Amino acid sequence: MTLGVLGGGQLARMLAIAAAPLGINVRCYDPSPNACAGDLCELVAGSFDDEDTLKRFADGLSAVTYEFENVPSTAVRFLESCVPVRPGLASLERSQDRALEKPLLTEAGFEVAPWRAVDSRADLLDAIEAIGTPAILKTRRGGYDGKGQAIIGSPADADRAWASIESRPAVLESMLTFQRELSLVAIRGLDGSIASYPLVENEHRQGILRVTLAPASGVSPSLQAQAESMAAALLESLEHVGVLTIEFFLLGDRLVANEFAPRVHNSGHWTIDGATTSQFENHVRAVLGLPLGPTTLRTPTVMLNCVGAMPSAEAVLAEPRAKLHDYRKPARPGRKVGHVNVPGLEFGDAYELAERLGIDLG
Repeated sequence: MTLGVLGGGQLARMLAIAAAPLGINVRCYDPSPNACAGDLCELVAGSFDDEDTLKRFADGLSAVTYEFENVPSTAVRFLESCVPVRPGLASLERSQDRALEKPLLTEAGFEVAPWRAVDSRADLLDAIEAIGTPAILKTRRGGYDGKGQAIIGSPADADRAWASIESRPAVLESMLTFQRELSLVAIRGLDGSIASYPLVENEHRQGILRVTLAPASGVSPSLQAQAESMAAALLESLEHVGVLTIEFFLLGDRLVANEFAPRVHNSGHWTIDGATTSQFENHVRAVLGLPLGPTTLRTPTVMLNCVGAMPSAEAVLAEPRAKLHDYRKPARPGRKVGHVNVPGLEFGDAYELAERLGIDLG
């Protein structure tokens, strides 16, 4: 079997690594001929509106998936006429637009922060009056890692925030006072079977994930069950096949959903070294109709994101428990270029280790 992946970044690269021991080939599609996944699998370079190149990419594939949710839906519609695409358009399109995503989460049983759709400056002023401040303005489409967002501390910030997102359609969300940020990685197989990994705790700086602790400390069985139940409802409502990740804010004993991603996710990278089956292998299994693997935690694991530049490989490899994952991407401020998993590391020791290794956690 050969799996096609739309996008050729680090997630496609890790999907290719996970697929290889299963005897599965990966072919990725990316506008850049230098996409980092091309080091490890076949790479077809072309624009997402080039139907001739997309058709050549699809030839002989068993299924197609995607590594990021900003793939144009037109490309997916075209490919669906040639080969199964999993997850399908329902998952992709609802995740691409925050004004469609929020009602879907509510329908699946999730609590979400108070929000309003914003299509004009007048809408923004009305939204601020309705939900108050502080609030955060987010473009409806496109933003990631803190991009396309602006904090509104008071109504006087409205014009600055509106200009900062270039007057694009947006949503305004109330900023919640939360204790922790958690996420759940879940998978639904082609046969409808569903599995979930433990809830994990995430720490962000400048809108970018820096550290993940798996499992999150102090999570009760009932909270884990609540997250899994709602995730299952969302997966079923979308008829989703593959990995889906939900980000939460924890307020006391309440889980408030922030957003979902219909793909493998940065907060699930710990599973490569800390779980019986990684999120990448389970995604490959799911979208190709193979049985899901166990999601059992093997050992508590801390993931440290390498943002902007990689640490010294020698320094990381000198740490007995550290596992280095280098995406072979050129260094650039704000870019995720790799991560380090440390099975058995206490969360309180993560920052000391990162400093010793030269990993900037912001």
